[in-house]
Amino acid sequence: MEAEIGIIGGTGFYSLLENATEINVDTKYGKPSSKVSIGKIGGRSVAFIARHGTNHSIPPHKVPYRANIEAFANLGVKRIITSNAAGSLKKEYKPGDLVFTDQFVNMTHGRDDTFFDGGEVIHAAMADPYCSELRSLGISEAKNANLNFQERGTVVVVNGPRFSTRSESRFFAQQGFDIINMTQYPEVALAREKKICYMGIGIVTDYDVGLEGNEETKPVTFDEVQKVFSHNVEKIKSLINSVVPKISAQRNCGCQNI
Repeated sequence: MEAEIGIIGGTGFYSLLENATEINVDTKYGKPSSKVSIGKIGGRSVAFIARHGTNHSIPPHKVPYRANIEAFANLGVKRIITSNAAGSLKKEYKPGDLVFTDQFVNMTHGRDDTFFDGGEVIHAAMADPYCSELRSLGISEAKNANLNFQERGTVVVVNGPRFSTRSESRFFAQQGFDIINMTQYPEVALAREKKICYMGIGIVTDYDVGLEGNEETKPVTFDEVQKVFSHNVEKIKSLINSVVPKISAQRNCGCQNI
């Protein structure tokens, strides 16, 4: 089986696909996070992987990122659309907002974050890690749907699974980062190494450790993240349903050049 487009998200996204078939996939990096579900969206062939497993049992630092991206590459995927929960580091980035990230800062450690770990030495260009074409299309469709969103965002990716201390969060905000997340890296970098276009859509679920000067805004809890994320899943599903059929068959971006 083959697919043009890959989607990585939570288990609530299975219902996106029409006439879906689940297949077991194995790669030289092991098995992906879940079975790969392959179906259609608007006539386009789409593959889906649940990033944290079907029962949300895989923590961020244990996600088999290389296996997930390798599985998509082996199926012929050329574009990947992802969704992920994110904490806000700025008051302008409000809970419920979608963020079309355009930059990342990696603060993770110990993750297998490259396919080039022996033999061939390749230094992948990563100045603009997110696909400009997919981002433009996503932003356009979000505007058409009157969604609350941010056109740009720098996401700082931390290892997890714990949340930040107040000092860490303050430091990230002082650096000018916009949102914080635990899974965007190395996903986006691995996609680039496979010459696959990648769009990351953050769903702002909370203000990371609250807002300084506003004691009513409390630090994040996992239950609150889940609650806000679940409440906004339908936004992302609707957006993906409108984006996928409009993705051009030809790629005119720079994602194929590493």
